Amino acid sequence: MQLSLPANVKKRLNFAAPLDATPDAQRAAGPMDPVMAAIVVALVGFGVVMVYSASTVEATVQHHDPQFFLKRQVAYAIASLVLLFGLSRVDYHRLYKLTYPVLFTTGALLLACVVGLGHSGGGATRWLALGPIHIQPAEMAKLALVLWLAYSLAKKAERVKTFTVGFLPHLLVAGLFMLLCMKQPDFGSAIVLLLLTFTLLFVAGAKVGYIMGASILGVVFGVAAIGMKEYRYKRYLAWLDMDAHKQDLAYQPFQSVMSFGSGGPWGVGLGRGLQTLYLPEAHTDFVAAIIGEELGFVGILSLSCAYLLLVVRGIRAALRAPDDYGSYMAFGIATMFGVQALVNLCVALSLLPTKGLTLPFVSFGGSSLLVNAAAAGILLSISRQGDPPKPGEETPETPAVSEAAPAQDEDEVHP
Repeated sequence: MQLSLPANVKKRLNFAAPLDATPDAQRAAGPMDPVMAAIVVALVGFGVVMVYSASTVEATVQHHDPQFFLKRQVAYAIASLVLLFGLSRVDYHRLYKLTYPVLFTTGALLLACVVGLGHSGGGATRWLALGPIHIQPAEMAKLALVLWLAYSLAKKAERVKTFTVGFLPHLLVAGLFMLLCMKQPDFGSAIVLLLLTFTLLFVAGAKVGYIMGASILGVVFGVAAIGMKEYRYKRYLAWLDMDAHKQDLAYQPFQSVMSFGSGGPWGVGLGRGLQTLYLPEAHTDFVAAIIGEELGFVGILSLSCAYLLLVVRGIRAALRAPDDYGSYMAFGIATMFGVQALVNLCVALSLLPTKGLTLPFVSFGGSSLLVNAAAAGILLSISRQGDPPKPGEETPETPAVSEAAPAQDEDEVHP
């Protein structure tokens, strides 16, 4: 069983083209997906409002300025919107040359965190301090891995079905990034990297047997990683019995659940939540809990629908992309948004143990917001080139064929 679409289906979906397709200024200047752009801008704006609401108490106590985190989030939001629309105007084919520089640079930054150059916080060394700016390489690793996987899988074409060429190299690179994340430690980001790798391998047509076998090994590795680290095992036990640990290891998830329970159907009102007095770091990984308290079930449902629609539009862009490179990249970015949002909401609801993943576009933090904005900008760039051709233009279903030149075989594999 493989997800290898027949050539005629790929052609009908506008899904396949040679990897070395050159940038097309006319197509790159086409209209971007307005729904996708509106969702991203709305989430960024909503994030600024919720960060302010969730951080006022902590900002006042720790920094004597109730707008301390708001000012920074506004600056990050402005920079992210500039990056978003800037990258949306760049033909994504031009990213070819940046694939390996981005991959190696991100790997070097991850390694720098591990060898002792990182800035510690919350028991983990996940940040690199460059003066007043803190960079979180694990956030960059997700997008860097998607860019490299899309390039490599599109380049290998049918060879992706083989183990030594199409499967093993991608798993090894992803495994190296996961290992560097685990050493920080950042278990949540490692899981996201693994899910991104499996998703793109599946979409590209890798053998399901290989993916299932690697998935089983991944589960075994995850269980071992929890059991071999005492703090992870204790946190897992505390999650299983939060009532018994609500004053220590399960304090944060317990208070998060209390926030959702306090909100009810409609919430207590924006800025009126009381859990900001008790929930640590409410403006970062647990901002969804404050949303649940202040905007209620309706607010969380609306937020979930926004993420679902963003993923759907990303998949739509993937299916309409003019080549495999764009398709894989769009699938990967859409998966990155969906997985992170799903895991963050599940952690906030205590359906999963604490993972340390941010809520895309909403949680406080420059690294997360800028990386997600860059990813969304690339996705918008891909959407520009997937619009239906104008009347009179050639279409994939009815290509113009010169009488003097035979039609190209649709099954031809391009180098």
